[in-house]
Amino acid sequence: MSAENTFIRIIYLIFALISYTIYLFSIILFVFRLLDATQFLDPFTFEFQIGLKESIFLNIGLIAIFGIPHSVMARPGFKKYCKRIIPLPIERSFYVFIVSITLIALSILWQPIHIEIWIIQNSPWKYAIYSIFLIGIILSVVSTFLIDHFELFGLRQAWNFLIKTESYPSEFSTPSLYKLVRHPMMLGMILALWSTPLMNLGHLILSIGLTIYIIIGTFFEERDLIRTFGEKYLNYKRTVPMLLPLLLLRQKITKD
Repeated sequence: MSAENTFIRIIYLIFALISYTIYLFSIILFVFRLLDATQFLDPFTFEFQIGLKESIFLNIGLIAIFGIPHSVMARPGFKKYCKRIIPLPIERSFYVFIVSITLIALSILWQPIHIEIWIIQNSPWKYAIYSIFLIGIILSVVSTFLIDHFELFGLRQAWNFLIKTESYPSEFSTPSLYKLVRHPMMLGMILALWSTPLMNLGHLILSIGLTIYIIIGTFFEERDLIRTFGEKYLNYKRTVPMLLPLLLLRQKITKD
């Protein structure tokens, strides 16, 4: 292996690690945004002196800036085009990088709108809601490791390229949580979005906007999975609900 070739391989791995680090930072920042943890957000955020309508439109725009690239870049057509520009070993890392940057932008530019929708002050209920929030976060994280966390975020591809190991296409599998719902990661995100004891208009816009994005994105992802895995995924889709595990329990009760 030439020195130049080795250098390129190392640079690709460094880029993958940087992208992953930025992703972790973006997730931490976003969790603080969901928790409205102003003591941690203040050093990073920007609040503009604008009116209610302008704040709503800006927030909706931030959701679009995050959601549209996230969905478009995940599609096979874009990936095919992207391969002409972005080297294959860092294609996924480039995707992670762009998504992380847009999530950071959403978190730091988001304009709080303190119009109260609901507030739960009763301590047991408040702790119960925060518990659901924590379950949602854990569910999302664990789901990534059940499939392949390091491949999902581009680290495995860059590492395999460095050590000259061939990457094999992912095989269809349904480990543990994926037997309950087809998209446990998205279920966890929805739980985290809506589990708050203090729901104001700003948080409501964020929750509605990202929930709509998750549903639309999941629809297109499933279409891609059917193209990739064919009848295997169709059978899986018939027997396992998309997001609500209660539907699976209802199906079993009905059969019994």
